[in-house]
Amino acid sequence: MDINQYLEIFIEESLEHLQELNQSLLDLETNPGDMKTLNEIFRVAHTLKGMAGTMGFTGIANLTHQMENVLDAIRNGKVEVNSAMIDILFECLDYLSSSINAVASTGQESSSADAIIASLNGMLLKKPEAEVKDEDANVDIKESKMKFNQYDDSIIKKAIQQNMGVYKITLVLSKDCMLKSARAFIVFQTVERYGEIFKAEPNVEDIEDEKFDNEFTIAIITKEPEAMIKKELESIAEVLEVRFEKVELPEEQSINDIDKNINKEKEALTASTEEKENGDETRGKTTKMGKTVRVDIDRLDNLMNLVSELIIIKTRLEGVGTDSKNQDMIEAVEYLERITTSLHDAVMKVRMVPVERVFNRFPRMVRDLSKNLSKDIILNMSGEETELDRTVIDEIGDPLIHLIRNAIDHGIEEKEERIKNNKPVNGTVNLRAYQDGNSVVIEVEDDGAGIDIEKIKRKAVEKGILSSTDANELEEKDAVDLLFNPGFSTADKISGLSGRGVGLDVVRTKIESLNGLVEVENSKGKGSKFIIRLPLTLAIIQALLVNIGDEKFAIPLNVIRDIIEIEASAIRNVHGQDVVLNRGIVLPIVRISKMLDVENAVSDESEELTAVVVKKGEKNAAFIVDSLMGQQEIVIKTLGKFLSGIKYIAGATILGDGQVALIIDSNSLI
Repeated sequence: MDINQYLEIFIEESLEHLQELNQSLLDLETNPGDMKTLNEIFRVAHTLKGMAGTMGFTGIANLTHQMENVLDAIRNGKVEVNSAMIDILFECLDYLSSSINAVASTGQESSSADAIIASLNGMLLKKPEAEVKDEDANVDIKESKMKFNQYDDSIIKKAIQQNMGVYKITLVLSKDCMLKSARAFIVFQTVERYGEIFKAEPNVEDIEDEKFDNEFTIAIITKEPEAMIKKELESIAEVLEVRFEKVELPEEQSINDIDKNINKEKEALTASTEEKENGDETRGKTTKMGKTVRVDIDRLDNLMNLVSELIIIKTRLEGVGTDSKNQDMIEAVEYLERITTSLHDAVMKVRMVPVERVFNRFPRMVRDLSKNLSKDIILNMSGEETELDRTVIDEIGDPLIHLIRNAIDHGIEEKEERIKNNKPVNGTVNLRAYQDGNSVVIEVEDDGAGIDIEKIKRKAVEKGILSSTDANELEEKDAVDLLFNPGFSTADKISGLSGRGVGLDVVRTKIESLNGLVEVENSKGKGSKFIIRLPLTLAIIQALLVNIGDEKFAIPLNVIRDIIEIEASAIRNVHGQDVVLNRGIVLPIVRISKMLDVENAVSDESEELTAVVVKKGEKNAAFIVDSLMGQQEIVIKTLGKFLSGIKYIAGATILGDGQVALIIDSNSLI
């Protein structure tokens, strides 16, 4: 059987299980005695072991098998949960995560897990050696506890009357057996070739779920000789011992006794069934199971492209319908517009993913950073259900990692300093997400010392970015903005966490590439807040179409603040920058025709100028255009790998008449 066809499913499901394992380990550290959490960790480890064993990834299977041993020892009270135990379990999680990623990229597991398995064995060796030997001895001398009821006796009696043999077969598996349920399945298949199994101890469901030690017992009826069956079973790998016990004819009982016992069992079975049905009915009223289906992301992208093409045709038909005097045509186009809008909304909802998918990785990161820096950090998360487009979700992980690391390393003070400033010993980092109009806002806030503006100015002077005079005149917002410059850092020394000036540079670059913004609120001595604003989607947006020279351009509507008329005589030049005063605010002038080398621009010579006022955070600028075409829903198309990285252009769109309009990247122009 070719298992490669299941590789993608294995990787996806394993990553989901690892995320569950990560959260459960954090919960177990907080509440070491929580058996529900412990059982959940055991379940995940068991599932991963089975999946990895089936796929042939022995390293993962061996490690999860050893994790089961340790977790079982915890459940039985033989090993206590402590900080060292949690650290080792997290090491197991890290190995499993790196190994699954290696499987995804190369098809092979990562390096051996022998060192981690040795650490887990060390935890188990803390119990007395004599106790271990006694346990092993007990396993070897254990006898079958299988008991027969009246129904079994009836079956046995009929089989013996027909000259068939009835046997109890006890099978002992190797202690290192990785997939006990798989071995049991092979045993069942082998036995069923020679006879019929009518009872198992433990029951078949428990055997399938591996809820047994290293041995189980089955009762069979067969015409074949005992030696032949025993030889077949002993040839199965991982089967250490096969014990046969012949079953004799049961003692005779009166018909009345048998009837009474059968009636009692029927009553018990009926009561059990009714109780189960009532329980299922009750659970059905309180629990509603969601139905989901896995869909390849490429298929979703293809669906989105088809919807995009439909919107382009719809836009073209709108133009035809406006020119036509046929009322039926106009109504048909309006109906098509409603349908395409609904279809677009439906596809967008399918592509939406909760930010919880990104947030879930941070509790573990905060825990590790807290231990490394000897700081007590509390991470509060809210708004995890807020949804973003999948393409945005995949990109925001790294920026948030940098912001949270900065908050813990730079923002939150040492314990002694917090006590000195009458602050709680525990530092707090708040991670929030919420929807604001057509944007999603993500905030990273800490209750630390805040950003030291004077220190930023000193560093800027030391690096030659500013002169002493300019630094003294620098406003707080402009000083904070320096932190986003490549290579700029306020750390006094380079460490594994900070000092290279990479973090905030990565944050701004990544967020702006997603058409988002980063804002900073600072309060000296009380903390700082980094605010990220992201568009809900990067695929289809509302835009203002404008003419500049012979070209058509699109400006995203969510960045436009106003549209104004400017007298050319009102424009002034200040320090080499054209500006205009509008409503008491000085607006920098951006002549797009010159920035993008557009020929035949009317605005270059006109006395009356049309300007689109565009915002970038708290900054504003006036983009000079020749004329306005109007608002339109546009589909963003990438320029392809050969034209990627062009300044001032965020992409392109196809208009209803088939022409191409470039989409202006307003962030890079301001």
